[in-house]
Amino acid sequence: MLTHLSVQNFTLVDLLELEVHHGMTTITGETGAGKSILLDALGLTLGDRAEADRVRQGRERADICATFDVSKIPAAREWLDRHDLDSDCECLLRRVVTREGRSRGYINGQPAPLGQLRELGEMLIDIHSQHAHQSLLKKDTHRRLLDDFNGHQSLATEVRQHYSDWQKCQQKYLSWRDNAEEITARAQLLRYQVQELDALALEEGELAELEREQRQLASAESVLQSSQAIAQICEDDEAGLLSSLHKALHLLHGLQEKPEALAVTEELLQSAQIQIQEAQHELNHHIDGFEMDPQRLIHIEERLSSCYDIARKHRITPEELSALHTNLAQELEQLGGDEDQLDILEAQTQQLKQQFMECAKRLSRQRQKAAKQLQAAINKQLEALAMPNAKLLLSIQSEESLANTHGIDDIEFLISTNPGQKPKALAKVASGGELSRVSLAIQVVTAQSTATPTLVFDEVDVGIGGATADVVGDLLRELGQRGQVLCVTHLPQVASKGHQHLLVHKESSKNSAQSTLTELNGDDKIMEIARMMGGTQMTKQTIAHAREMLELAL
Repeated sequence: MLTHLSVQNFTLVDLLELEVHHGMTTITGETGAGKSILLDALGLTLGDRAEADRVRQGRERADICATFDVSKIPAAREWLDRHDLDSDCECLLRRVVTREGRSRGYINGQPAPLGQLRELGEMLIDIHSQHAHQSLLKKDTHRRLLDDFNGHQSLATEVRQHYSDWQKCQQKYLSWRDNAEEITARAQLLRYQVQELDALALEEGELAELEREQRQLASAESVLQSSQAIAQICEDDEAGLLSSLHKALHLLHGLQEKPEALAVTEELLQSAQIQIQEAQHELNHHIDGFEMDPQRLIHIEERLSSCYDIARKHRITPEELSALHTNLAQELEQLGGDEDQLDILEAQTQQLKQQFMECAKRLSRQRQKAAKQLQAAINKQLEALAMPNAKLLLSIQSEESLANTHGIDDIEFLISTNPGQKPKALAKVASGGELSRVSLAIQVVTAQSTATPTLVFDEVDVGIGGATADVVGDLLRELGQRGQVLCVTHLPQVASKGHQHLLVHKESSKNSAQSTLTELNGDDKIMEIARMMGGTQMTKQTIAHAREMLELAL
């Protein structure tokens, strides 16, 4: 659940530090005081769109941090662990927005894209806005609410995957069917090119090795001639190196008294004589074992020529032949590589369609069953919300022709607000106030089945008053006792039910305005409830009524 919210330099707020408790927290204040600022700031930490004008005037950036206790949210802990963002049982979401409109998101101190903030936020908190009844007019909302109510998400995901697989295969089949001649010609060309490269069978690194060996064999004759000439120079004849060294050493040996320089010279010449003898031995070994292999040279040059010719044909370098071979083979495989590909694709398309239909029908049966439970629960809440004659019907039309990514069902909420009236679409029957109450009934029912521990209601009680408002307060308090509820409200009947009461107050001066937040207790809470009941003119009667309302809520 949400435990702490820190807001800095956001719209009308300089600095706000809020500790949030378990249960139902109500947020009240005069119109324009900034009650929704708190929820707007919270929404930013959950990945909502950031706008530069939300940064407080004269400040460089807005900084919002929301801390959640995830000890009882296994899905969130598993998600954090999977993304290497785990931090015991606490999760910190942070959003920074600059006055230029740029923003950065963080999860447990680590930079995170907005998609991750939204994905994790959906596991932590569920916000029901005062405009929720507008989306209630859309069939997509009806389907989503039904699937969420009975936990169909995993099966719905399976349906989406089957539908995607079927559509991809069908598109490929239709493309083959409509472009059969072009695809066949392309497949034939690819088959020839791949076979040519298969025959070449160029191995990795082989080209460089062939070029190296070709250079060696091409220069073999000159290498042999140079080796023989060097060996002749080293030979021990009158003009050879060894003969000359032998003569020099003989002269040095004959000297009786040798200066130190000549002694060093004698040592160096002896060493040179030994090294020349070893060099001559290596040369003779090289010459004796040297083989001219013109046939090998011819083979290598022919293979290199084949590589160069094929590379030139494809307008690439010889080094790119291996990558080309792989790419062409993959393209041929995707096209099927055989003349029966069209029949194969048609059979695969039918098989994938059948798999989708089987899964979609299972989902449809589950939806039909859950629809009865959901509409019964909503009708019960409508009766409690002073709409005893209203009857909501969850209509499900299932046909294969309706197949889409969500299954084969056309799901719509229909309602009859008067006895004997035929149920019709919400937009055609319900008035604004009725639609607001229908929306609240649906939100309360679906919230009871949600796994999200924190529920936020932003003035969802608009258009409701009197005894109905008292019922709404009881419903929200009941939800709060099972988890955590934050409720922005203008109704004293709802505000009085809160376990925690926060007052938003705006202070204005000539050059600026600032919103502050105060937790109310005791007499302060009584006076705020009285203000909500009677406006600025509070009498003893309104104060007494406010005190009584709070006592009854306990």
